[in-house]
Amino acid sequence: MFIVPEREIADLMTRAAAFDAVEKVFAAMASGDAYNFPVVREAIGHEDALYGFKGGFDRAGLTLGLKAGGYWPNNLEKRGLINHQSTVFLFDPDTGKVKAMVGGNLLTALRTAAASSVSIKHLARPDAKVLGMVGAGHQATFQLRAALEQRPFEKVIGWNYHPEMLPNIEKVAAEAGVPFEAVDLPGMTEADVIISITSAFAPSLMADHVSPGCHVACMGTDTKGKQEVESALLARATVFTDEVAQSISIGEAQHAVTEGLIKESDVSQLGAVINGTNPGRTSDTQITLFDGTGVGLQDLAVAATVVELAVEKGIAIEVDF
Repeated sequence: MFIVPEREIADLMTRAAAFDAVEKVFAAMASGDAYNFPVVREAIGHEDALYGFKGGFDRAGLTLGLKAGGYWPNNLEKRGLINHQSTVFLFDPDTGKVKAMVGGNLLTALRTAAASSVSIKHLARPDAKVLGMVGAGHQATFQLRAALEQRPFEKVIGWNYHPEMLPNIEKVAAEAGVPFEAVDLPGMTEADVIISITSAFAPSLMADHVSPGCHVACMGTDTKGKQEVESALLARATVFTDEVAQSISIGEAQHAVTEGLIKESDVSQLGAVINGTNPGRTSDTQITLFDGTGVGLQDLAVAATVVELAVEKGIAIEVDF
């Protein structure tokens, strides 16, 4: 088997490669060529951590495996480690033998950013100029870098539960030569695209914070009980997701469905827009919303790409297992 350590990922995986891998796997899911396994995600009763498994099988790419890991909220403060920790395992679909073990921390951030970036490409208005960021943590910086590549944004506005963290995303905007402004949540009405990337269990972005024609990417809700945006916003929007089953059970749509504001049939796969079987945005005043729950196939796609690159460059560690 091959081992690709976390320390090697940054020099192997680019945002462009992550975008391409995620876009292709979304399309494969919508066409029935790939499917995810049920997610296991639990509070373990230690260090306030959430731990679980996401996996799947892509018949087209012959990629089989899982990601194990989760969220340790005390890591940064106690140990100087990032709060999200994970490892990806790939298996040979012909034999079941393990093929690779890949560091998953940076890959998780890159694939999550790629997912929202894919949604912006296919659902945001072409003339989008103002990008709103709700959240300013570690993953928000990846989200912002990826999003800025999808439209000629002229301004970034941002809000965070802890305002002292806003310089994290202000720095990214400055590096891209885009002005940044901190706003209160009602100020998000200025945005043409909004990315919400928090770990909240109560909504912050409300329906009246979003203007007609906006595209919203909700990227933080991946567990039962989590919620970043008001359910009424999903009722106003045309809702897309990576996987419908996850969206209505552990994603942002779980609350709107429970409250009877939308039905499962109101949630569409983003992959269908990529494949051309769903029209996606149909007007400049339509609010579109992408519920990015984070599917195992995303992790497998980017990990498989990394392994190929690592083997080509002689970086992968080969062990007899």
